[in-house]
Amino acid sequence: MPELPEVETVRRGLSLKMSGRRIVRAELRRADLRRPFPPALAERLAGASIGALTRRGKYILIELDADGLLLLHLGMSGRITAGDASQPEARHDHVVLTLDDGTVVRFNDARRFGTLDYLRRGEADRHPLLAGLGPEPLEAGFDGAYLAGKFAGKLTSVKAALLDQRIVAGLGNIYVCEALYRAGLSPRRLAGSIGRIRLARLAAAVRTVLGEAIEAGGSSLRDYVQADGELGYFQHRWAVYGREGEPCPGCNCAEGVRRITQGGRSTFYCAKRQR
Repeated sequence: MPELPEVETVRRGLSLKMSGRRIVRAELRRADLRRPFPPALAERLAGASIGALTRRGKYILIELDADGLLLLHLGMSGRITAGDASQPEARHDHVVLTLDDGTVVRFNDARRFGTLDYLRRGEADRHPLLAGLGPEPLEAGFDGAYLAGKFAGKLTSVKAALLDQRIVAGLGNIYVCEALYRAGLSPRRLAGSIGRIRLARLAAAVRTVLGEAIEAGGSSLRDYVQADGELGYFQHRWAVYGREGEPCPGCNCAEGVRRITQGGRSTFYCAKRQR
């Protein structure tokens, strides 16, 4: 599933193509993705003027006309691209928007785990998919002190705590593994057992990893592409994720990167460097 850096990269690319334009045609080629589309969605989209594109966690929010808002989630395999009409259609292009300058925006989702919803702008914070989200890790206030308050007394692993979208929005398996490696923290550590100094180091590592990943266009793993169809490149800079048995960067451990399973997901880490 695309994580914060991938979604932010897509948002930025779409914003260049969509903001300030008008939708002249909206095609919904099925009735649903993960959930049914809202009634008359195609009619609401056709003719709508597009304002700013923002992001909340792993969701993209597209302003429409004076008070409308289109909520988009890529799901497990979704991709959304913006190009010209000469680009060939692809199987699983379930939503196609044609803009007034000829740009064609395609939402392709082979597994149909994505989401598309329409709401009023003032309702965003109350939407069931957004209401419980924690703070954005790249915004002010996400620091060691914040994590100390949220982790206090927690008997879950630090990895599980960071993946909890109610604690921090947008983090996923890849970037949690990478941030824990940089912070020198074992993914097995109980969240409530970590001191403030190490939590400050962890918060800084999260912010640094996310920033670097956004600069690299995200990580292309299986389906993800940027809004222009290009791949992301941060996967070439992974220190531990997906590197089981390979040498740990800057470490002389004999075993190399380990892989364990936590909460049904693979965790990659260095047992010597991360304590």
